[in-house]
Amino acid sequence: MISSSSTNALPAHVSPEQVRPFPYILGHKTTADPYSFVPEIRNYPPIFWAEKVINGVDGAWVPRRAEDVRKVFSDSEHFTVRDMAPFARLCGESWFLVPAEVDPPLHTVLRSTVNPLFTPKKMALLEGKIRQYAREYVREMAPRGQCNFMNDFAFEFPIRVFLELMGLPQERVAEFLSWEHSLLHEPDIAKIIDATRAVNAYLAEECESRRRAPRDDLITFAVQADVKGRPMTDDEITGFCFNLFIGGLDTVSTNMGLQFRHLAERPDHQATLRENPEKIPAALDELMRAYSPILNRRECIKEVEIAGQKILPGDKIMVPAFLAGRDPEEFPNPDEVILDRKPRHVTFGYGVHTCIGMHLARREMRIGMEEFLSGIPEFRIAPGAVVESYLAGTIQPVEIPLVWEAA
Repeated sequence: MISSSSTNALPAHVSPEQVRPFPYILGHKTTADPYSFVPEIRNYPPIFWAEKVINGVDGAWVPRRAEDVRKVFSDSEHFTVRDMAPFARLCGESWFLVPAEVDPPLHTVLRSTVNPLFTPKKMALLEGKIRQYAREYVREMAPRGQCNFMNDFAFEFPIRVFLELMGLPQERVAEFLSWEHSLLHEPDIAKIIDATRAVNAYLAEECESRRRAPRDDLITFAVQADVKGRPMTDDEITGFCFNLFIGGLDTVSTNMGLQFRHLAERPDHQATLRENPEKIPAALDELMRAYSPILNRRECIKEVEIAGQKILPGDKIMVPAFLAGRDPEEFPNPDEVILDRKPRHVTFGYGVHTCIGMHLARREMRIGMEEFLSGIPEFRIAPGAVVESYLAGTIQPVEIPLVWEAA
């Protein structure tokens, strides 16, 4: 059962009856299945008030139905994405994530500028390199008979691809991951601010380096970009690079951790995908539905009604893809993973703010699963191990100790 919440200092338009406990709070962890709280939340009103949520926000509305989640994602008239991830605001600065924290019409301009970097055709050119990296890690791990999946594969393999695209040094990955942890899982606001400033100071040095000596990488693209006849502003360059840093160091790794935990705990599903690797793409969509790690955020800028509830300007609203993915009105037997379900999920977002890196992410997850299943015998969670998971800013296993019979 989810622990209860108090109802102190509620906004005037929020009644105590609308307040519900919500465990997905920055800094919280659990040794339970992090999705085990969802069935109880299904009994809540379609939109409810959570008193404590994320990054210093005292309270917010939370829609639990897929229909309403999609509505919020796609409604730029009533909701803004600015300060969705308030790293700049916490530091008292004016930059914003590009394109994630940009509303139309500027969003349309900036998105069209960066879209060519991440087209399916462009990402297909990385197929061989991604597969090479995955195989290297699998070959090194296979004889050991064990690994900490998060550290040894989920972070190492996709981040190597990302660092190459950004033109950042592989040897600093431990430092980058330390910053990333502080940005996404640290409840101490002061530590989030310190990490934000450290990342931006480092990226500013890299941007200046590219201005002096351009390379074939994404940072060079940012400092040379043409945005309808003008360069990116300093705030746009900062936001573009910071957005890539967060997404590149966490998104794929988090999803892979959740997916491989499922396979370790469901040997029948693991066997199915070993025997039928052509089913992996569809299975990944089902796993992303069932194990979405994403809790997004918006702010109301114009009065609107969601599921019969009046939302007022200034109200924060959390947008949980993981509740949408397990909505029984959208998915029969929502807590059951059906590998060939082929669901329409919102793990990559919805509408104009659909994740710009989704084609790279899909490719990395597919290749990672293909190579791991073909190179590692049947694996399981190490006997006696307890898997702990972060509950926000992304739902993510801390560690996943896997074992298998080494050849």
